[in-house]
Amino acid sequence: MKSEISNHRKGNATLTVLKADKTPLANQEISIEQTRHKFLFGTAAFDLVPLANGEYTGKAQEQAEQRAAKLTALFNAATLPFYWARFEPQRGQPMTEQLKNAARWCIERGLQVKGHPLCWHTLTADWLLSMRNSEILQAQIARIRREVSDFRGLIDMWDVINEAVIMPIFDKYDNGLSRLCKEMGRIHTVKAMFEAVRSENPSAILLINDFDVSPAYDILVEGCLEAGIKIDIIGIQSHMHQGYWRVEKTLQVLDHFSRFNLPIHFTETTLVSGQLMPPEIVDLNDYQVKEWPTTPQGEDRQAEETIQHYKTLFRHPLVEGITWWDLSDGGWLNAPAGLLRKDGSSKPAYDELMKLIKGEWWISPTKRTTDINGQVRFKGFPGEYKLTFMGKEQPFTVNSAELFETEVYL
Repeated sequence: MKSEISNHRKGNATLTVLKADKTPLANQEISIEQTRHKFLFGTAAFDLVPLANGEYTGKAQEQAEQRAAKLTALFNAATLPFYWARFEPQRGQPMTEQLKNAARWCIERGLQVKGHPLCWHTLTADWLLSMRNSEILQAQIARIRREVSDFRGLIDMWDVINEAVIMPIFDKYDNGLSRLCKEMGRIHTVKAMFEAVRSENPSAILLINDFDVSPAYDILVEGCLEAGIKIDIIGIQSHMHQGYWRVEKTLQVLDHFSRFNLPIHFTETTLVSGQLMPPEIVDLNDYQVKEWPTTPQGEDRQAEETIQHYKTLFRHPLVEGITWWDLSDGGWLNAPAGLLRKDGSSKPAYDELMKLIKGEWWISPTKRTTDINGQVRFKGFPGEYKLTFMGKEQPFTVNSAELFETEVYL
């Protein structure tokens, strides 16, 4: 597996190091060091919103800062919440400034920010229920245009529509978007939402996202592409509260969606470190427990399965991002699904991911000597680097795992 990862992820880079007068820096020792992965290793970072807005105090502030430090030490991407019911509980009073502050916090610390989601039947605004479908569509499109415009430059990656496979047949409770999707159909609904985003930010990176990895999602993606919808990335959720998928299922899912030859993000990845959810539960939201503790045995299992899952995904050439859901225990479903315990301490899964992402999959400072033409060659993962020579630092980028050449000026 290690050699497969090297073949798919590492590239042969040639640097030509030039002095200010454009002559080669010949026969000199330099240092090369990776500073950021191009591949997105992310996490749901919802509690960054109160942190970035100064809402914590005392012990809670200290704990939030500790969690944030562990987040930025491991990850280079963060997903922020745009659930309509919470973002705009009262029409015309969105939490725009609070989310902007959180996005700025992330960007200042080198995190790629994604907004999640712009359109979803669950946690949509209750005040849509009093509207006709035509008015719901108008309000939803206006909402998308507002957020995409307001956050342009801060958030340029969006989960545009979430769980469209089940949207028109969702029957847990009445909501405006299921009504709308039932009338319009899935493909027309997806098309309207993607077009609304493109109209405000043509260069944004747009995802369709779903937990349904059955042929139904495959057929929906195919239909959307045939309808001319420009999907940049296929988002796949892997919430494994009932047990690890194992390599075979993961590869099967990847095989199904690889036929589109589009980048794939595993947008919501969950492995619990406690008792598994009973297998008879169909809708994970139906499993409601007051206590769901992490256990030492569960933590060891979670660490082993997490590393296996990440290695399986990272070696696949179309996968470009993995997002963990959530960073800390006690989030969605009160599950022990975090990489951190409720007290903020690291679980084995966090420690093992650190060894992997910032160890095995990382280029630590390495010495090289330029040749007579000022060139050095090295194998590296796509991402950001810095070259150091006699105290001078110069950043450069390795864009791909293909043969790569670039010039660096000191």
